[in-house]
Amino acid sequence: MLIAVCLTVLVALLHVYFLVLEMFLWTRPLGLKTFRNSPDKAAATRVLAANQGLYNGFLAAGLLWGLATSQWNVVVFFLLCVVIAGAYGAWSVNKRIFFVQSVPAVAALAAILVG
Repeated sequence: MLIAVCLTVLVALLHVYFLVLEMFLWTRPLGLKTFRNSPDKAAATRVLAANQGLYNGFLAAGLLWGLATSQWNVVVFFLLCVVIAGAYGAWSVNKRIFFVQSVPAVAALAAILVG
């Protein structure tokens, strides 16, 4: 289960990073580069990005809560949410979202199922 815990923590940390990027760095150079936005587009979508960041924070919180309380059903639920969100993002925005977001969550789910 150590691998499952480590992969789940990785997914949670990724979502904390997404929160920071979307809520606080969206209009800054790192946010602009990461999301390939122009300053004008970033300024116009800043509030929407902050909302996305908040949701990413909820995903991270749910994963960490499930781990902290050893509730694997909660961990699995939030990992499935991450997989679905990443698949939708890949379909609707950019295919690389699947690899950045969904693949680590699928790996964590696989580790849970094997463990």
